[in-house]
Amino acid sequence: MPQMMPLSWLLLYFFFISLLMLFTLMNYYSHIPNPLKSTTKMINTNPMNWKW
Repeated sequence: MPQMMPLSWLLLYFFFISLLMLFTLMNYYSHIPNPLKSTTKMINTNPMNWKW
């Protein structure tokens, strides 16, 4: 008895590609980034009185 062949190799290919895409998208969107502190307030501003 010969080995059973998949119905369509293209269908099998699309199945595994979609599985890979699903896995990568789930990994990408499961990461929750930490909110960044505002870096604009960290700029050191020294008040200087310039007398020209």
